[in-house]
Amino acid sequence: MQRDTLFLLKPGFTDPAYPGQVFYCWHCALIEGVLASFPLLAARLDVERIAWTRPRQAVIDLVGDANQSLPLLVLADGRPSRHQTGEQSGRGFIADKDAILAALSERHGFPAPHP
Repeated sequence: MQRDTLFLLKPGFTDPAYPGQVFYCWHCALIEGVLASFPLLAARLDVERIAWTRPRQAVIDLVGDANQSLPLLVLADGRPSRHQTGEQSGRGFIADKDAILAALSERHGFPAPHP
């Protein structure tokens, strides 16, 4: 994998535990807002928007079954980050929204969130 890949949930999903309701992931929506605000910077990474339902095969293929929670930034091969929250089969990933935002600033030039 040559570029970082950001996995986000597609908004407008349903959850059988809450019949008749439609949802979005607010962590993903926050990151979507940052991507939309800086489209030229967003073009520096791959973004995959996937369905809420599990299994999330695209994620499993990269970092294993236990790491399907989103948002998730899977790091390019050989490019670790100090914000990394885990590793699977030698591939680093970041599974925390704040750490993802920090990595987007550090690795891709996005402005930092205001404290």
